[in-house]
Amino acid sequence: MINKILYSVVCGVLIWILSISFYLLSYYVPILENPELQSNIVLVIAIIPSTCLGTYLFYKKKYKRPSSLALTFIIVVTVLDTLITVPLFIIPNGGSYSAFFGDPMFYTTVVEFYFIVLYFGNYLTKTTKSKKTI
Repeated sequence: MINKILYSVVCGVLIWILSISFYLLSYYVPILENPELQSNIVLVIAIIPSTCLGTYLFYKKKYKRPSSLALTFIIVVTVLDTLITVPLFIIPNGGSYSAFFGDPMFYTTVVEFYFIVLYFGNYLTKTTKSKKTI
């Protein structure tokens, strides 16, 4: 049986894979003149279903406070961004760690990520508790 910390990390990796896939795929479908702006818009939108899916999969099998789960997901995604996203996708295109982590869009997505997990996690835990009492 996988413990809840490991399972939350696995769900965080899934969220990162889905989010980075949407981010990278947005470069291949040019809609806006600025591909960086377009990819950031796609990422902000893609985080919503990706995060909800990861949160749902976690609460389907395990329980953890939504705020703790959100912080775990954020740590996992940030570590993966540090180890994989920046060296493989950002630096070869002329970026850097300081540009990536200094971008206000990064912190905007972190805040969005946290509140989506918090909201959806609270929703899932309340509906689970109400089903058990009925």
